[in-house]
Amino acid sequence: MILASFATMMTQAQPGQPGSGSFITALVPFILVFVIFYLLIIMPSRRKQKKHQEMVEQLKPGDKIVTSGGIHGTIMGVQQDKIEVKIAANTKIDITKNAVAVILDKK
Repeated sequence: MILASFATMMTQAQPGQPGSGSFITALVPFILVFVIFYLLIIMPSRRKQKKHQEMVEQLKPGDKIVTSGGIHGTIMGVQQDKIEVKIAANTKIDITKNAVAVILDKK
């Protein structure tokens, strides 16, 4: 009796051959999550980064800017990777180009 019930349990415990459709069906939610993540987070971030890079490449002397640290100033000189900014009378600082947050309109 014990042997028969053990044999019955062993035959029930063995999994059947999984179908190939179940594997693809299990992957669909993960693929959807990745696509949604890409569309909502990665794509807008890349677009914003590209727009900022284009803005930084267009910096020229005389532009009024605001840095990411909140410093307002006027660009006095542009070098390859940094700019010289006049923030007050007789006060100039060097900052990296990527620290520029906004170019203010000339009005």
